[in-house]
Amino acid sequence: MITEFKESEYHGFRRIDFTFAGHTGVMIFPEHAKEGNPWVWRAEFLGAFDSVDVEMLRRGWHLAYYGISNMFGNPESVALMKGFYDFIVPEFGLDKKCDIFGFSRGGLYSFNFTCAHPDCVSVLYLDAPVLNMRDWPCADKYEGSFDYLECPKQYHMTREEFFASDIHPLDRMAELSATKVPVVIVAGDSDTVVAFKKNGECLCDWLNAHGADYMEIVKPGCDHHPHSIEDPTPVADFISAHRK
Repeated sequence: MITEFKESEYHGFRRIDFTFAGHTGVMIFPEHAKEGNPWVWRAEFLGAFDSVDVEMLRRGWHLAYYGISNMFGNPESVALMKGFYDFIVPEFGLDKKCDIFGFSRGGLYSFNFTCAHPDCVSVLYLDAPVLNMRDWPCADKYEGSFDYLECPKQYHMTREEFFASDIHPLDRMAELSATKVPVVIVAGDSDTVVAFKKNGECLCDWLNAHGADYMEIVKPGCDHHPHSIEDPTPVADFISAHRK
């Protein structure tokens, strides 16, 4: 049930904010919706580095967001996401498959939701994604930070249990590739926060070795920010081409 409904604009597009199951939901509407009402689901950081999001709105995609931050893609967050999905698809007449965008730690939510519910996803777009939580946020250099302390707690594990577990996305690459969901990976090769070689590159190598349908865009000399790409066309075209 929607509560606390309010309207505004997002890059000139109609936006509504509401509360669903205790968390903020957002739906943004294209000026002219594409047949079938395809939609983008931005898993985290709505409005940040959103060139592809806006391009998809221009192409007739809806854009959705559900605010469940600081859960690091744990099983409870994936269950919340499925509840939100089950609500908004019939409520707004959306396509049953979304194009889910995982930026930075949003990659945890997007990866895990795709593995859990592949029938709900058309394309998985990962941008400088966190896929190896042993690297970020739990490497020693982040000791004492909120994320370092909170992430294992969200998985109900001690730090030692967390490091030894196989719940990290990079431990589940076979599970992802088995879904046959096409993947886009965009990242900077000089990322000092979420190291490309310890995260996105590992997934790219796996997908390439296993003949997966994916596109890789590596930005030379780019750090964790800025995310995305100035010209959103390559990613938007990939998403559009895979919309069945």
